[in-house]
Amino acid sequence: MHFEFYILNFEFSFMNRTNLINLIYAKRSFLCIGLDTDLTKIPKHLLDFDDPVFEFNKQIIDATHDLAIAYKPNFAFYECNGTKGWRSLTKTIQYINNGYPGQIFSIADAKRGDIGNTSQQYAKAMFDPASSGMNFDAVTVAPYMGEDSVKPFLSYSDKWIIVLALTSNKGAADFQFFRDPERRLFEQVLTKSREWGNKENMMYVVGATKAEMLTDVRKIIPDHFLLVPGVGAQGGSLQEVAKYGLTKECGLIVNSSRNIIYASPGLDFAEKAREEALKMQQEMTEILIAK
Repeated sequence: MHFEFYILNFEFSFMNRTNLINLIYAKRSFLCIGLDTDLTKIPKHLLDFDDPVFEFNKQIIDATHDLAIAYKPNFAFYECNGTKGWRSLTKTIQYINNGYPGQIFSIADAKRGDIGNTSQQYAKAMFDPASSGMNFDAVTVAPYMGEDSVKPFLSYSDKWIIVLALTSNKGAADFQFFRDPERRLFEQVLTKSREWGNKENMMYVVGATKAEMLTDVRKIIPDHFLLVPGVGAQGGSLQEVAKYGLTKECGLIVNSSRNIIYASPGLDFAEKAREEALKMQQEMTEILIAK
């Protein structure tokens, strides 16, 4: 059995596909930790801090950064807190970029998508630090409005978009499996959107609770990276996701949020988060070695 270990080079200016793959094999992990930080769920002692949300995120990141390749703040958990939330979010992404340069793939889980000129402003908010203070590597995008709502995000040549394709929620069945004589709607999303970008700048969201559908997904996009939420609290299986979705270059970023960040409500929350992240990282190492 042969398993390559990669040496990270932190000199690169952006997280292109090669750097992302190297990061996965250097850490022996394809774990993304969702920073769905809820003020009502974080340990009570953090409420004494000036910015409890940022302090929670900071300690989670410090405890798990060697085990995770990505962090994914869900914008809803920050926007609900108004200007304070935006400050927490901005400080979080700046902490990642400045504290762990080249070591983390950052994902803005914003699910944006609108007419072209509006999407251009959304892209500016995610990717232009001079404008917004934020500089994510990737953003989740809703493709319902079609090509002109997605392409503005691709105007940033050193960034990624992650297109919603097949989600893990119950309501996914309302639209995503609608079928015409040729294909289901999610398959049409995959087929059409791959014309707009390529495997170097476009990924797709495919929920872990739809793991068996990954076979159909891979028939259309065999080499694109997939962001896979739903492992853990939502019931998705990491082994099933890997069985159907793994490629020769890994091709997966598997997200876990609640199982990790809320592993403990006490003073040891960061330590317990690390323990849960380590369990997933070790399982991922075994998967990568077996592959």
